[in-house]
Amino acid sequence: MRKDKKQVIGDEISDEYIKTFLQFEPADGLTSPSHHKLIKGYRGLRVDDFERYVGFFVAAGYDLDGKDEHGKTFAEAIADQRNAPEYIEIIEKARG
Repeated sequence: MRKDKKQVIGDEISDEYIKTFLQFEPADGLTSPSHHKLIKGYRGLRVDDFERYVGFFVAAGYDLDGKDEHGKTFAEAIADQRNAPEYIEIIEKARG
């Protein structure tokens, strides 16, 4: 890396940017909008930012148990992925 280039890791993401993930809608008509929005947030946000996102998600009235076209919840759909436990724990905490 060149001396005049600063490596940027972990910059703070604004609430407004995080809330943009609430705008995504499923294209297939079979996946619930809630499930689709959680998947988009999971794929696009770091775990700390995803935790903030889930707060906005719940405040907006979305369902933490929305299902995909195969009848799986968000937690079930990502369960076999390496970082899933952290994200599933966030969902569990949001349930109360």
